[in-house]
Amino acid sequence: MCLNSFFISVFLSFCIAANAQDTTLVELDSFIKQKDKFDQEKRKRIDKLENNLQQLKEGDLEKKYTTYLALYEEYKTFDFNKAFEFSNKLEEVAALQKDSVKIAYSKMKKGFILLSSGMFKETFDALKSVNANSLTDSMRAEYYFLTARSYYDLADYDKDQYFSPRYVEKAGLYIDSAGYLCNENFYRYRYFQGLKNLKLGNITLASDILNKLLSEEDLSYSDYAVIASTLSDIYIQQNNTQRAIYLLAKAATADIKASTKEAAAMVNLAQILYQKNDVKNAYTFINAAMDDANFYGARQRKVQVSALLKVISGVKVNSVEEQRRVLTRFVLALAVLSLTIIAFAIIIYRQLIKLRKADRVITKANESLKQTIVKLNEADKIKEEYIGYYFNINSEYLDKLALLKKSIASKLEKKNYDDIKIAIDKINLHKERENLYLRFDKTFLQLFPNFVDEVNKLFKEEDQFILSSNQELNTELRIFALTRMGITDNDKIAHILDYSVNTIYAYKNRVKNKSIVPNDKFDDYLMKIRGV
Repeated sequence: MCLNSFFISVFLSFCIAANAQDTTLVELDSFIKQKDKFDQEKRKRIDKLENNLQQLKEGDLEKKYTTYLALYEEYKTFDFNKAFEFSNKLEEVAALQKDSVKIAYSKMKKGFILLSSGMFKETFDALKSVNANSLTDSMRAEYYFLTARSYYDLADYDKDQYFSPRYVEKAGLYIDSAGYLCNENFYRYRYFQGLKNLKLGNITLASDILNKLLSEEDLSYSDYAVIASTLSDIYIQQNNTQRAIYLLAKAATADIKASTKEAAAMVNLAQILYQKNDVKNAYTFINAAMDDANFYGARQRKVQVSALLKVISGVKVNSVEEQRRVLTRFVLALAVLSLTIIAFAIIIYRQLIKLRKADRVITKANESLKQTIVKLNEADKIKEEYIGYYFNINSEYLDKLALLKKSIASKLEKKNYDDIKIAIDKINLHKERENLYLRFDKTFLQLFPNFVDEVNKLFKEEDQFILSSNQELNTELRIFALTRMGITDNDKIAHILDYSVNTIYAYKNRVKNKSIVPNDKFDDYLMKIRGV
């Protein structure tokens, strides 16, 4: 009886914890959608400070320093570039004031923003340039805490057996130094004591310190996010991933409320959810983290987040497919009959897809067939017109030849040889060829009445063809009319028009070079000109 009660209580605890985790993730997702609202509040504060800055007198260095510091504080976890800009301005104003305390403090602020972006070398360079002895006790404590965090972050980045332990040891010494300068109840000291014990492996003590801090009511959103995120590492080490996910979700929510864009909580949450095969939520949160990283603007942060985004995106589709298979197995466990229904549904669905594909193929084929029919009809009409034109011309020339033959035969009979020469000289081949071209032009324009207008659309207004009243087509248009008829061989065109092949090439190139379409596409545009 007692054993049953134990298992029931364990099961209920598991269900309650899982439900709390799911609720927190849903809550975080809803806050992600409200990010703009919190960012607008942040921007209002920034705008107010920047307006105040514009109203300051040029020589009021003290108020400038104070306003620059306030703007830096607003930007430091919001916009890397702007925060870096104001850290430089802080240093410039402090130098103008020749205030060693402010100069050191400004350099320390620059160190913080460099560390937040993952620029370790630059961070340590900035911190080494700080004259800590010139700082007040509270500032020096802050400097030691920042240096400690720098070594902890560097140790986490290296994760090796040689350098990391040394960095952890150095960080602990800086925390101890800070402890001499501040009250033991000071929030930052207590937090770093918890962090120090965590890094040294004193998990129980670290957990006690950080849990007590987290329970305090006067924490800012930023402080809550830092504590919860750090505390989640303890639960990850203890394999209590449900509690870790809960804390990371709460930390990420607090970061959103504080408009913190450089926070790591969202990234760590996405990573642990990915490891638990919750790809859907992991993908949602890593995308939100990527948006924040892009907004914050630090390159190292974007590289870190994009690496994880690539991994999670790569398995997202497979995860969806796996969920489908799990659901199918669940349905099979409920009833064998549902398998038959699903099988039929899949078969019908596939058949529908095939039918739709077939419909698309048929529709495409019909369109192609329609275009082919149009082209064939056009070709038939061209054939009919030009067969009639051909027989007409031949009939006329046969009649002329018959008359010429009869005339020459009569003159030969009478031995009027001079008359024969006169008759032959009367034959004007140039005029005959001109008549031939004129009749070709008229016949062609009956088939393609808009040919000249359509060709002119391929040129600028000043380069368009303008024909005289007695012209149907000029030489250039006649060359391209033959091309539209399907005669593309330059030798044939040259023979028909009684020109050399080089002349035909010259005409074509001169016209195409003036066209507004590419030379190699010119003939394609010609072939698109439709007949009647």
